[in-house]
Amino acid sequence: MIRMADPAARHARVAASVESGVLAVLRSGRYVGGPVVDEARRRLADSFGWRFGVTTNSGTDALVYALLALGVGPGDEVIVPAVTFFATAGAVARVGAAPVVADVRDDLPLLDPTVLPIGPRTRAIIAVHLYGEPCPLPALPVPVVDDLAQCAGGSPAPRSGIIGAVSFYPTKTLGAAGDAGLVLTDDPATEVALLRLTHHGMASPYVHERVNGAIGANSRMDAVQAAVLLAHLDDLPARIAVRRAIAARYDAELPRWVRRLPRHASHALHQYVVRVPRREELRASLAESGVETAIYYPGSLATQPALAGFPHAPTPNANAFCAESLALPVHECLSATEVDQVLAAVASFAP
Repeated sequence: MIRMADPAARHARVAASVESGVLAVLRSGRYVGGPVVDEARRRLADSFGWRFGVTTNSGTDALVYALLALGVGPGDEVIVPAVTFFATAGAVARVGAAPVVADVRDDLPLLDPTVLPIGPRTRAIIAVHLYGEPCPLPALPVPVVDDLAQCAGGSPAPRSGIIGAVSFYPTKTLGAAGDAGLVLTDDPATEVALLRLTHHGMASPYVHERVNGAIGANSRMDAVQAAVLLAHLDDLPARIAVRRAIAARYDAELPRWVRRLPRHASHALHQYVVRVPRREELRASLAESGVETAIYYPGSLATQPALAGFPHAPTPNANAFCAESLALPVHECLSATEVDQVLAAVASFAP
């Protein structure tokens, strides 16, 4: 089976660097914090084009602490796109605010700035740069949080806001060997606030204070994950180049009935997503041919049971996209022969 992702094969690309880095951490005895985590903070922030990075134990926590650093809390509303992973809205609910689901553009599953339901309680907007595609937004009257979970390796990395959140889940273009995340900021005071929020609000040894009214918690990336990420970071430009080459082949060689999405030159190619008729039949046909596919995402966030009761705008564009979208394998461990097989399997289907 040609898989959507292959973390084990990716590890083999950088195995020596990963294993030597992890062994060095284990021998050092510095498993939480320490110089490896500090180096990861600096280098990862720089790779995204921001001044400061504060590591967290997941991308979801990165969103939570980005919102807390902005002072978002109970009584506030935060606009989120209708097409995204649940964590985007879940993070808003976790800080006590209400996620307001907004429709996406008709050409791409990104926030449509012309229909943003900004109201008197709107405290922030989360711009999700989905699949690695930049989500440009004009100047807005409320802060924007960049959800960069799928953007590692974009050149340059997209940016619309004043604070960013990153996930390093293992299948991302830059993935750890477990959960890990990062909050990005250019503001030194915000960096200090984030460091406190992610360490129980500790202002000095055993003195714990609220930050923007919030009580901090424990959300730190361990040194083993930092070492893994540093090793993979060195390989990131090469793997993005491979992904872009595969995407170029798909662009050129997929049948005409497969609708390609517009793609910015800086796209990180976390996913290669198309729109197709008779999607479920096509998926079944591809599976029979040994090609795994995925749907990102099956429905608008407005349909999620956990979000019942929260406000949302109509999402016709999101509904249409979710009914037709399909992701094809595009990871850097695919061989040319496997790409040929994907193309042949799609071409053999009669829509």
